[in-house]
Amino acid sequence: MDTSQGEITVLLAQVRHGDRDAEARLLSLVYDELRGLAAHYIRGERPDHTLQATALVHEAYVKMVEQKEAQYQDRSHFFAYASQVMRNLLVSHARTVKSEKRCGNRKKVPLDSILLYAEDQSDDLLALDDALNQLARKDARQAQIVELRFFGGLSLEETAEFLSISSRTVKRDWRMARAWLHAQLDNTCQA
Repeated sequence: MDTSQGEITVLLAQVRHGDRDAEARLLSLVYDELRGLAAHYIRGERPDHTLQATALVHEAYVKMVEQKEAQYQDRSHFFAYASQVMRNLLVSHARTVKSEKRCGNRKKVPLDSILLYAEDQSDDLLALDDALNQLARKDARQAQIVELRFFGGLSLEETAEFLSISSRTVKRDWRMARAWLHAQLDNTCQA
């Protein structure tokens, strides 16, 4: 994530003021990073999968640019919001392909592998989304850390900078959130 933070911030301000040229320049600057985020989510998919990384990037970008009231302060804020939009798109897609069985014959899947999105894991993604929503009600900062790290691909240091907290706090909350999510997901599959 070494794109010029200052340039992205300036372009975001210009896009907010309706500059269509800035919108095109912004897309060319952030496209590779957005594509990397999207690829992270659906890596390992079969070639004929209905949701491709490119489509996810384009749909997320369109939704973000259409949000005229969105006030991205800087590059970190933009990518945090992008990760949130991509998460919502993936969850929406998973809901459309969800099988009728909630936990039927599924194997126990490590939390990290859920992010390697596959249609046959749509139940896992939906369970993760439900668990994240529960975590947000319990501890909003921990849920935001999970979203930034998992869905945003931010490092511990980038997450700490974005949230204006120490890396140590992020590391502690990250560890606690992961343990809590593991327990929630284990309970969901056993129910």
